[in-house]
Amino acid sequence: MARNINFETFSKAKELQKRILFTLGILLLYRLGTFIPVPALDPVAYRQFFEGQASGILGNMNMFSGGAVERMGIFALNVMPYITASIIIQMMTSASPTLSALKKEGETGRQQINQYTRYLTVGFALIQSFGISVGLQALSLDSVPDWFFILTSVVTLTGGTIFLMWLGEQVTARGIGNGISLIIFAGIIAEMPKAIVNLLSQAQGNSTNVVFIVVIAALVIALVLFMVFIERSQRRLQIQYPKRQQGNQVMQSQTNFLPLKLNTSGVIPPIFASAILLMPTTAIGFSGGAATSGGATTAWGSVLQWLAINLGQGSPGFIITYGVMIAFFTFFYTSITFNPEETADNLRKHGGFIPGIRPGKNTAAYIDYVLTRLTTIGAVYLVFVCLLPEILRVYYPEIPFYIGGMSLLIVVSVTMDTVAQIQSHLIAHQYEGMIKKSRLGGRRR
Repeated sequence: MARNINFETFSKAKELQKRILFTLGILLLYRLGTFIPVPALDPVAYRQFFEGQASGILGNMNMFSGGAVERMGIFALNVMPYITASIIIQMMTSASPTLSALKKEGETGRQQINQYTRYLTVGFALIQSFGISVGLQALSLDSVPDWFFILTSVVTLTGGTIFLMWLGEQVTARGIGNGISLIIFAGIIAEMPKAIVNLLSQAQGNSTNVVFIVVIAALVIALVLFMVFIERSQRRLQIQYPKRQQGNQVMQSQTNFLPLKLNTSGVIPPIFASAILLMPTTAIGFSGGAATSGGATTAWGSVLQWLAINLGQGSPGFIITYGVMIAFFTFFYTSITFNPEETADNLRKHGGFIPGIRPGKNTAAYIDYVLTRLTTIGAVYLVFVCLLPEILRVYYPEIPFYIGGMSLLIVVSVTMDTVAQIQSHLIAHQYEGMIKKSRLGGRRR
């Protein structure tokens, strides 16, 4: 049936068309918000400040926010506070018996956990927006008091994050795809053409070799194909359900599969690792004169400068530490999102078992063994994909920041997920058409 999906089928799926148009409208609204600046900020002074900090976490945040950080728009924080809150809630769910019990309550428990995530998002947004406002108060307009600038900036940036979180939830419920992921995807895609045009303009001005441009394009295409192959790869564990009786019906034995992805953690490890490593450089930029006292560097300023030099982007310390942290977060995040013991217990309750493995602890140990091997492959894959552009950028600084492993990984993952949802909607539409035809035929008979 999937082979029969074409433009004719899409033209008949009116519900899917409405969902896609709704999603595009929300993304357009998001893009408009990135051009609305924070009140009372001197744009010229901030532009100079951003150019000096573009290699730090500001450049990383700017990539995810679709240029909102570069313009210090109302959506400058983007949905990063929500992502951070979601990860922390997931970790707390694994450690807290109360949240773990809520998770098992079904839809009601899930809604309560989502509410906790929203509250935590507001808290993170307030903290981050206050830190940004204090760091930027020296760049405010002279006629505006510092307290008023901080207050308006905190309210504006926090409100922008809350509004984006609501837009993402609306896209998930009424649109197509995951709303939060699509917002990040739209921000990266919106800034990629600008980076590509800058690279081509450098080639036209003879500052960059044309052969170099061709090699970079071929490398990007190869990376995308490699990502698609890995992201679609699965290790299928065969699950056998024995013959059983339910009421007056006898259920025959069934064979199913438990799919385990090579990259279970997704793009979370690179995001966390890059955010942590780029903090020292950004802290120096925001602290400004706070790192020095009377012309002498304070102890805190000395520590920040040492970290910025030895863990600055492009340094050997940054590349090694970045790879180690990506591997660590890959194993850590996989351990909190997939519990082999819980999976084995659910299989035992439903009568399922892995052929040749006894139910219970043996099944959990076997799943953990397979998952560890797959996670190792996934960690090597993430380290390779994220470090390759970083290493190339050391020797070729003209490579745009947006053409990186993490940005490409996000674009590929979100695209595959959205296309899969579109296909599922089209298949569901075909099933509805077949059911309607069968009902009409039954009425005629």
